[in-house]
Formats: sequence, structure tokens, C-alpha cells
Amino acid sequence: MRHTRGSGLLTSDFFPRGVKWLLISNVALFLLYFFAVQFRFSAIFYPFGLIPGQVLGGFAVWQLVTYMFLHDPYGFSHILFNMLTLWMFGADLERTWGRKEFLKYYFLCGIGAGICVVIGNALFGTLNTRTIGASGAIYGLLLAFGVLYPDRVVLFSFLFPIKAKYFVMIIGAIAFLSSIGASGSGVSHVAHLGGMVFGYGYLRGIGRKVDLGTSLRKRYHQWRVERAKKKFQVYMRKHDRDRFVQ
Repeated sequence: MRHTRGSGLLTSDFFPRGVKWLLISNVALFLLYFFAVQFRFSAIFYPFGLIPGQVLGGFAVWQLVTYMFLHDPYGFSHILFNMLTLWMFGADLERTWGRKEFLKYYFLCGIGAGICVVIGNALFGTLNTRTIGASGAIYGLLLAFGVLYPDRVVLFSFLFPIKAKYFVMIIGAIAFLSSIGASGSGVSHVAHLGGMVFGYGYLRGIGRKVDLGTSLRKRYHQWRVERAKKKFQVYMRKHDRDRFVQ
């Protein structure tokens, strides 16, 4: 849908509503977090990061959602990458799926990534590690984009043109290798991989439903065609018989 105002063109397609409000909420909370850190009030944001020990021991399940809306207040690269990627890839997905399905997928990938972080930290005994950021959901979007638009050319590292399917393979391999290797970067590669895994599982589920629905519709259509053919053949035989009797 396109809207015009004066000589300018406002395009709802450019910023679909779901993507727009995710961008606004993430940026607004980043600014609040940033200023809270400057004025030494950052402690109020601490319970909203993902801390596996609190999720498992204190049943702080809200952290599986709230952690996605917090980003590192000590640097802009974290939120800049996530929000640019959300806009560049999420807009096409929302236009294709619709806002409701897009948001469902986004939060599924983000929450799924959080669950993977909790499990991973529980296995390695690092229950007090705190994770923040929308990267798990963002990596899920990247996967979906590569599945839906495999031959579309994207810019790897925003510089090098590459087909989306190869781009997804590369970042998936990086996330996998990084998640099983020792990394002191502070980046939760488990969350990246978890977002992609949950996204892939969900997309496969949709694919099976679509394939099943398409198959049933084709069978029903074929049955109606065959039935019509039989009726026509009966009619023609009866018509020929009546003509012969006359």
C-alpha cells in the first residue's frame, strides 16, 4: 500500500509496521539504557537481560523475551548491525508473510535462541552469564530470507555481492564453528545458531503444511475433473444411443 502526502511519497512497504515498531522499540530502549549507564541507573535494566541461573532457578521466563530489546550501551556497532539487518531483510519477509506471521517468526527465533543460551550455559556451568541483544532473532530472519529468496543478491559484510543462499550457508557455518569453539569475544554464537535452528525448524513445519494443503487441493481438483469426464462420457454415450434409436 502506498500513500502520498504533498510531493513526497510515504511508502508503508519501505517500513512495514512490524519492522517499524521493532526498530522504534529497540532504539528507544537502547537510548534509555545508554543514558541510564551514564547516570549510574543501569541496575534497573539488569533483571531484563537473559541470565540462565535466574530463568532456571527463579523462573524469570520473561527474560527470554526482554533480552532481545536490550543492546550493549558501551558501543553502537551491536545495535547498528542488528537494526540495519532487521530493516534490510525483515521488510521483505513481512511484506511476504504479513505482520502477524512475521512477528510470530521473529519472536519464535529470539525466544528459541534464548532457550539455546540457557541450555548451553547450564551444560557448561556458566549460569550467571548475562546475554542481551536481538541477534538470535536477526539470524533467524537471515535464514528465512535465504530460504525464501535464495538467488537474490545481498551484500556480504555490506560490501561484497553474494547470493542469499550462499550468504546464509556462510554465516550458519561461522555460527556453528564459533559455538563449539572457545571464544572470549563476548558474542553469544550459541544464540546466533539457536535462532537459525529454530527458524529452520519452523519454516520446515510451514513447508509441510503448505505441501500437504497443496497436495489435497490438487487431489480434490483432479477428482472433480475425473468426475466431470465420466459424466460427460455417460452423457455422450446416452446421446449417441438415443440418436441411433431414432
